[in-house]
Amino acid sequence: MPNQAPTLPREEPAPAGPGAERAIRLRGLRKVFGREPHTVLAVDGIDLDIRPGEFFSMLGPSGSGKTTVLRMIAGFELPTSGTVELDGRDVSQLPPFDRDVNTVFQDYALFPHMSVRQNVEYGLRVKRVPKAQRTQRALDALRSVHLGEHGDRKPTQLSGGQRQRVALARALVNRPKVLLLDEPLGALDLKLRLAMQTELKALQREVGITFVFVTHDQDEALTMSDRIAVFNNGRIEQVGTPMEVYEQPASAFVAGFVGTSNLISGHAAEAVIGRLGVYSIRPEKIRLDDDLGQPAADGHTSATGTISNVVYAGAAMRYEVSLDAGGQLSVLRQNTEGAPTAVDGPRRAGDRVRLSWRHEHNVRVPDAR
Repeated sequence: MPNQAPTLPREEPAPAGPGAERAIRLRGLRKVFGREPHTVLAVDGIDLDIRPGEFFSMLGPSGSGKTTVLRMIAGFELPTSGTVELDGRDVSQLPPFDRDVNTVFQDYALFPHMSVRQNVEYGLRVKRVPKAQRTQRALDALRSVHLGEHGDRKPTQLSGGQRQRVALARALVNRPKVLLLDEPLGALDLKLRLAMQTELKALQREVGITFVFVTHDQDEALTMSDRIAVFNNGRIEQVGTPMEVYEQPASAFVAGFVGTSNLISGHAAEAVIGRLGVYSIRPEKIRLDDDLGQPAADGHTSATGTISNVVYAGAAMRYEVSLDAGGQLSVLRQNTEGAPTAVDGPRRAGDRVRLSWRHEHNVRVPDAR
């Protein structure tokens, strides 16, 4: 695509830390659908601060409350209780058009009879912005998403990724302080979705406004986010950087939902780790060895077991190992030595192995839910 410089104004992110300015502030946010006795608690007391210029993701399974929170920020749903503040202003009961936000949905909702430029201009036309000004702003927005030369085309003449960028330009042309994105990449195929992840993060850095991104895809959240809130059953289980959420999960749910994780607990934890509790160990941290008699190296945890299943996953082999102490661990090993000689690689189900990993990779989590 043409390497054209964006022309939208840039806003520098506020510094992190106590007292930092907030683009979005949620306090005690709660949403109940239905009427007694047939009610559904969708959001259960959310407190959250999102900083200006931040790419913030709300991650969780279907029904976890993340989209409902986004809709309350946008004004499409009103909270049952609690407050929504945008740039220090309480907007909890205001309609969407009185909030300085724009929303991009998975369904791009482009007008097929209009050109790309006319689609981007549409919101400005509704606001009665003079024609010359709205045309220039639309062209600037299209350049910011690298579609400056596609303004005269119809949406049907564009690829899925290009139509997604038109939807982004249509939202950006209003110059909102916050852009809300509700699973906007969900309808794209895998290759295009990966390309759009890179483009979307680059665009956010260029224009500098706050992005709030809702997704159930952990890879999307880890790839693009400055910080992530992990949702479960209407509550937030953890907020942190991608590295914090992945490497130091605050609960067993986060450990299991964000990436692939092993949980070891009870007597198995006591036998292998030497302490009771629930521990998370990431599969890629574990080393697999055929020498069962070799003692664990200093600073390492060790366990023996039997391979119960082997899965070839292209770039890696995944081994499921039933531990002698009880429980099962998944081990991920990169295929760095070339293609394996058989579909199940050099090790097979039934082989005896020893596993080892560094002590610091035993991450204790509060519960086993």
